[in-house]
Amino acid sequence: MSIEQYLTDEQDPKTTEKVIGKLRDMLTAGEHIVYIAVQKKPAVNLVPDSIVITDRRLVICIPGNLGLTTNFEIFLWKDIKEVSFKEEFFGAKFTVVPLKGENFTIDYIPKIQARKLYQFSNQQLEKLRELLKREQEAREAKAVQPEAPAPAAAPEPVISTPVAAPEPPEAEDEVTLKLKKLKLLFEKQLITQDEYESKKLDILSQL
Repeated sequence: MSIEQYLTDEQDPKTTEKVIGKLRDMLTAGEHIVYIAVQKKPAVNLVPDSIVITDRRLVICIPGNLGLTTNFEIFLWKDIKEVSFKEEFFGAKFTVVPLKGENFTIDYIPKIQARKLYQFSNQQLEKLRELLKREQEAREAKAVQPEAPAPAAAPEPVISTPVAAPEPPEAEDEVTLKLKKLKLLFEKQLITQDEYESKKLDILSQL
């Protein structure tokens, strides 16, 4: 990884090279360093602090034990509320304001580097906000879409029960027919009671 592209604003070359070397194994797949700022105190500062901006996070590198160790304060962009800087007589103070926890400030950042940190940090934060906004709009649009109506249940087949045909009446025998006819004649008073009884006996005798 070439360091020349990170030395545009008078960053200390040795410190920048060390920081890149330590960050090389920390970068995730597809992650790129955007900008590196290196602390510059007015007195001799053999192990300056550094602030690194990548397209996924902001990393503060604080050397310890004369540069033999390094403490890394790492903030994902989604966990940062805002960044700010304040120019002073010697350099500037750059502050990270996380959504949770305490603010983190590094002083004696060269003024031009502090401005670039502020610029690039806000670009990354704006990209994140725009992405979250689009995701939210997509979720809301999906939520208001009418659900497809459930397919109507197929009507149950109507099973018709066959109606039994009425049985044909049994044919009346000749004697029964004669008795009915005889009774009809009596009811119409076409024959007398005696004639009815006499004829009835005659018909019944045929059984």
